[in-house]
Amino acid sequence: MPVTGGRPQGLPLLDVDNFVPHWLHAGERTWTETNCYVDVWIEVLNSLGLDPVAAAAFTLSCDFEGDQWTFFKYPSEDLRMLYGIEIAELNVWRPVADHVEEQLGFGRLSTVEVDAWFLPDTRGVSYRQTHAKTTVVPTGMDRKGRRLDYFHNAGHFSLQDDDFDGLFQLGDTVDPSKLSPYVEVVRLDRLRRAPADLVERVVALTKVHLARRPADNPIVRMADRIESDLPWLTDLGMDAFHLYAFGVCRQCGASTELAAAFVDWLVVHDGPGPEAAATGFRQVAEGAKGLQFTLARAARGRTVDLRGVLDGMADAWDGAMTTLGERYGS
Repeated sequence: MPVTGGRPQGLPLLDVDNFVPHWLHAGERTWTETNCYVDVWIEVLNSLGLDPVAAAAFTLSCDFEGDQWTFFKYPSEDLRMLYGIEIAELNVWRPVADHVEEQLGFGRLSTVEVDAWFLPDTRGVSYRQTHAKTTVVPTGMDRKGRRLDYFHNAGHFSLQDDDFDGLFQLGDTVDPSKLSPYVEVVRLDRLRRAPADLVERVVALTKVHLARRPADNPIVRMADRIESDLPWLTDLGMDAFHLYAFGVCRQCGASTELAAAFVDWLVVHDGPGPEAAATGFRQVAEGAKGLQFTLARAARGRTVDLRGVLDGMADAWDGAMTTLGERYGS
């Protein structure tokens, strides 16, 4: 169930009492969700009073990885540079619940890999239906009451009782064959809410990530791979399609839509000039949504033509990167 209250003691910087999802998760966007890690960080930053859009320069260096689009994430070094947030992997040598509870007591957050089977906010998708890895950020814990408050995807929620035990592998749910999950500790003691040189820092990151952009057009490579994948994708059906579409269409579309929002931020704070890049990235994002629908038809055995939408996406990506290169790099 959604949570509007219950700010844990020791985390006064985090405002969950008045939680409202960030506009990046508004329903009118082409991709209302990106991936579990980016989505949860959007809302953590939002609840800390920080701008998640200003930290999105990393979207400019996303690529097609040969079989999928980059599973994009906020780099820890970017969050440190902009906002003073320190993120490090936590050595899990005790029960995860012990670590999470203690870090909350220290005034720190944790990102925790969990099984969506135990997350009631995924009801109708994963909850009690399928085992799927995802990331949550706990914000409050009551061990005796077996209750957890947490960020996940685009919201702030709570779970309790058997879901609490299952999530943390407690009681009868303990499975010694399961490896410890990946956990990060998030330190907020050096948090900078409104650094005076934020724009300069964002521009510097823009140049860094733009210099790391693909040397060629990743949409072209993605198009070639999709066309070669069509025969087996059609044979495997809809279950395979959903997994494939998440890694290819959604990551491409969501990352470029976030890139468009980031370029809008640059226009507002660093001056006009790259507006065409935002338009181009949005065209890629919208094309990726159309591509997903077309691939769904293919997975149902229908004959489809992908070339038109993929060529349009490739042209839009080229135009956006050319515009940014003229402003922020070679």
